[in-house]
Amino acid sequence: MATLAAPKKHNKTQSTYAFDNTATTVAASQMRNALNSLADTVTDTDAQTRFENEMDSFFALFRRYLTDKASGNTLDWDKIKSPTPSEVVAYDTLGESAASNLSKLAVLKLNGGLGTSMGCVGPKSVIEVRDGNTFLDLSVRQIEHLNRKYDADVPLLLMNSFNTDADTAKIIKKYQGHRIRVKTFNQSRFPRIFKDSLLPVPESFDDSLEAWYPPGHGDLFEALVQSGELDALLAQGREILFVSNGDNLGATVDTKILDHMIETGAEYLMELTDKTRADVKGGTLINYEGQVRLLEIAQVPKEHVEEFKSIKKFKYFNTNNLWINLRAIKNLVEQNAIQAEIIPNQKTISIGNSDINVLQLETAVGAAIRHFKGAHGVVVPRSRFLPVKTCSDLLLVKSDLFYLEHGALKLDPTRDGFSNPLIKLGSHFKKVSGFQSRIPHMPKILELDHLTITGNVNLGRGVTLKGTVIIVCNDGEKIDIPNGSILENVVVTGKLTILEH
Repeated sequence: MATLAAPKKHNKTQSTYAFDNTATTVAASQMRNALNSLADTVTDTDAQTRFENEMDSFFALFRRYLTDKASGNTLDWDKIKSPTPSEVVAYDTLGESAASNLSKLAVLKLNGGLGTSMGCVGPKSVIEVRDGNTFLDLSVRQIEHLNRKYDADVPLLLMNSFNTDADTAKIIKKYQGHRIRVKTFNQSRFPRIFKDSLLPVPESFDDSLEAWYPPGHGDLFEALVQSGELDALLAQGREILFVSNGDNLGATVDTKILDHMIETGAEYLMELTDKTRADVKGGTLINYEGQVRLLEIAQVPKEHVEEFKSIKKFKYFNTNNLWINLRAIKNLVEQNAIQAEIIPNQKTISIGNSDINVLQLETAVGAAIRHFKGAHGVVVPRSRFLPVKTCSDLLLVKSDLFYLEHGALKLDPTRDGFSNPLIKLGSHFKKVSGFQSRIPHMPKILELDHLTITGNVNLGRGVTLKGTVIIVCNDGEKIDIPNGSILENVVVTGKLTILEH
């Protein structure tokens, strides 16, 4: 049987390297001059110093991007191995926990994102998700309960972006009478760059918001130090920071994981969970040349993407629930040692009547795992990963599958051992307003496996969905599912309108 030879790697010639190095030097020099000119547009001395520090951080990132691009700095796929048993620990092997270490803990929610993908204005964290509570309300309720129950004083930090900071400052005033200290700080504001010229989009420091971007949550370490919040936490005796996405409703404080981290002396723990078909694009933990690393789909060569998505080779994915040692962060930032992989994110912005391609250079907080001593993954139950990215996710968390307990969503015990149903809502449900008007009353879905709804569909009150339910409404038609309907293993198509009478 004939076998196909593996394609040879295309190595760069000396002349290509020389050209790339010259181009890199020129691009870096032009960027430096442009950033200096931007700094000159700031009139206030203190503000100018802060702005210059921020631009220095951006310039370091930009130079690293140029160097990586010129050297073709990519991972060698053949060196990628599954993590060793000591690098991935099962949650159920962790010892019993006590609450005695809560005095060493602080909690941080990543709060830089807007709700635009779900059709909302302002920070995503203020979207109402359950019983009148927003993402932020639930986070506050969870930590307030923890502080009351154990007579603790765990603080909550929010890392905002320039997009969410002003709105968040107004919103958190309502928590002043609660048993919780809420602190906010901002991540960096970096200039977008033109894709063709590699020069900054903004012409002055106060240029329009479209000219700037928050550089991904990998900026957490630098922002935490620069804001002074890290030193403040250390002064309070805090040692561990539990970081999670603001929209992950499963990311609650777990004292078993906290105790495990302190017992092992690990500087960084990443919560992983079993990969399903819905998570094939999620980043995964690997062993690369004897080092624990995070591998994201953007780093995978095209010919290996299907292998990356395989559930057999890469069983787990990163939930972005992270436990990180604060002193280790301080040491690494002071040594300028955190070099997380750069993710070039291409965007289009409008300038005048033209659409212009721009780049924003981002990093991910999970990618920094390789810089921390004793870093490893903990494979946690799926219940610790409950993100709300779409209105399909919103239907799940608002449904009778879950109940609310002290701000935490708990799965109905009758669903134990089953995976959550797969829910796919079409474009009519993309925005929260459309979702709320079409599904004003949550259907009962305790026995649901799969739901697909596309087109102009409205659900009545007291609807029950079981098994696999597919509702497809053709363009120009309308389907109204009557009050009290029970749909089990059915496909509904065509049109169905309930007349008022």
